[in-house]
Amino acid sequence: MAVTPVIGSLGELLVEFICTETGGRNLRAAPYVGPFPSGAPGIFIDQAARTGGRAVFAGAVGDDAFGQVLRDRLAQSGVAQNLIRVVPGLPTGTAHVSYNRDGSRDFVFNIAHSAAGRFPDGDAAVDAFVAAGVRVLHISGSALGDPDMRGRALAICLGLRARGVAISVDPNIRTELMTDAGYLKVVRRLMGMAAYVLPSDADAALLFPGQGFADWSAALLAGGASVVALKRGADGAVARDARGTVQVAGHSVRAVDPTGAGDCFCGTLVPLLAAGMPLDKALVRANAAGALAVMRLGPMEGNSTPAQIDAFLAGQG
Repeated sequence: MAVTPVIGSLGELLVEFICTETGGRNLRAAPYVGPFPSGAPGIFIDQAARTGGRAVFAGAVGDDAFGQVLRDRLAQSGVAQNLIRVVPGLPTGTAHVSYNRDGSRDFVFNIAHSAAGRFPDGDAAVDAFVAAGVRVLHISGSALGDPDMRGRALAICLGLRARGVAISVDPNIRTELMTDAGYLKVVRRLMGMAAYVLPSDADAALLFPGQGFADWSAALLAGGASVVALKRGADGAVARDARGTVQVAGHSVRAVDPTGAGDCFCGTLVPLLAAGMPLDKALVRANAAGALAVMRLGPMEGNSTPAQIDAFLAGQG
């Protein structure tokens, strides 16, 4: 396998607080634990850095303790820090999550009114990504809820694609962030120009109602995508490229915290595919990374190294 190309991402950096009581829906007083480093694109880039090669992130944090938590974590994983701004006078972004008995989650986000939305943008960001040697830029739909953030993120993706950088998209649709019709419009536009399209079952049900994977994946491949992968949680994953469709079963693990599992899947799959690993082998490793992610409390705490993935797969044999 070739050396992993430089992988980039942009968007919100958050710290997350997790309610220790089930079913409260963030509506009643209860103990929370945190701060855990979080933000879907931040989880992705942390995992991409652990997968191998260089990782570059454009984001912003406040000049506070929570911002330091995030910067320390990404530095520890080897993510380049030069495009992460520290914004005086604004707090670091936050998410509060409460789990329900059926496994669903309720989130309260502070993104648009925090430092999280102040990531570097415009031609300067495009130039910086290109100068860093980024070959793939990953974007999560979680960064597209605020119209201003959405517009600036789309402009960066368009600018990078025009300069030969591949785009990777995880729709990652959060109903809490769908403030207007522009959200899904931009998600669809990004999917139409992406080399890697990586929705979950829930995303696919919303974006392609009444269609099966064979139909909508074929349309995306015909439109220019190189790989389409469907994340299916405990049921594993299915993916397709020009050579055909591959499928992997889920792993039987004790699920402690599902937040971040899809981002770990993407943060493993994209670097491996960009480095030339065949889809079937890359999908096995990405599926394992997603399973490892749910076994630890905290959205980044289950992120894994290649050695940890090897050990996990060996134990599943």
